[in-house]
Amino acid sequence: MGTVHAVEANPQKAGASVGYIPAPSMVQPPVAGQPPPAQQEPPPQKEDDGPGTFEDLHKACKDMFPTPFDGAKIMINKGLSNHFQVSHTFTMSNVSPAGYRFGCTYVGTNQPSPTEAYPVLLGELSPSGDMNANIIHQVTQNLRTKFVAQIQGGKWVATQFQNDYKGKDYTASFAAMNPNFLNDSGIYVGQYLQNVTKSLALGAEVFYQRDKQLPGHQIAVLTLAGKYTGTNCQAGCNLTPGAGGLHLSYHHKLDKQVQMGVELETSLRMRESVATFGYQVDSEDGSTTFKAQADTNWCVGATLEKKLLPMPFSLILSGFANHPKSSYRFGIGFMVG
Repeated sequence: MGTVHAVEANPQKAGASVGYIPAPSMVQPPVAGQPPPAQQEPPPQKEDDGPGTFEDLHKACKDMFPTPFDGAKIMINKGLSNHFQVSHTFTMSNVSPAGYRFGCTYVGTNQPSPTEAYPVLLGELSPSGDMNANIIHQVTQNLRTKFVAQIQGGKWVATQFQNDYKGKDYTASFAAMNPNFLNDSGIYVGQYLQNVTKSLALGAEVFYQRDKQLPGHQIAVLTLAGKYTGTNCQAGCNLTPGAGGLHLSYHHKLDKQVQMGVELETSLRMRESVATFGYQVDSEDGSTTFKAQADTNWCVGATLEKKLLPMPFSLILSGFANHPKSSYRFGIGFMVG
């Protein structure tokens, strides 16, 4: 869709929050004593008095945007116990990876609050040997640690360690991606967010990468950030002066059924700027959710999810259009459980 990804697309172009491994590593653990959620749709993180983490700066807006897919998809979720669930996903597509994927979720019995439980183990495996593995554990009341690993083609391709320490009015995080002390390479990120007032939080991120292929064998980038949280709205900002990056987002919940958001991503180095507007509408009974978005690249997308009550089935329809490239994608999904 032409969206600027300062770090995700190329680690050498920093300027975004931690999110370098595209795996479901940052899910919020569910409540103990209830069936774990489907791995495809983790529940939202709990609200607290702290500023949250860097990766939550634009989360409210990102979660509201649709995730279009192509072709046909069937998802079957089965809760084997209160702490263990398995999932089966069948995908037929010419764009996204097709085939079968098996997933499993385990939620432990350590329940630090009514809305979460630890440890959490997530895994997804394909017949070709590709695997995503995630471990999340609340070590202490304030310290949470995460581990993410990816295997593709039988080779270990990505590793991420992250620790988040949440104080009463601040959050400090440290992450290491693909650390290799023998080859003197790796990515290291330090983040800090501090509540200045009850509604305003300010902080900074330091991105550091070592690699023999980089000029000078290393690179460091500083990102400044801020977040404003109102009664029904949230605004986030990332500014990376050295890399020429700017990321703005605004999310507003109009009422219980309607919410909207707008996002702007700019990269002076890539000479690209993209603005995206989206909204989400939920039915009064919660059985239907419609999401839509449009951006300045003349791309539009939408998804519709309908729960076929009282049966535990959901129907998902998806559409995406890239008008400049005359590219159109449509998908239909069926979820059981």
